[in-house]
Amino acid sequence: MKIKPPKKRKFGKGVVACRRCGTHVGVIRKYRLMLCRRCINEVAPALGFKTYE
Repeated sequence: MKIKPPKKRKFGKGVVACRRCGTHVGVIRKYRLMLCRRCINEVAPALGFKTYE
């Protein structure tokens, strides 16, 4: 029995992956960041984002 490889996606969650860790969950695409929300929290100060209390 042959097993086919998964087809290439054109749109949806499966297309966009985090540049840093490769996950498809919680990816922030705004301003073409392409980072997941967990990586954004780690890299945000280096990118120039500020946290306000």
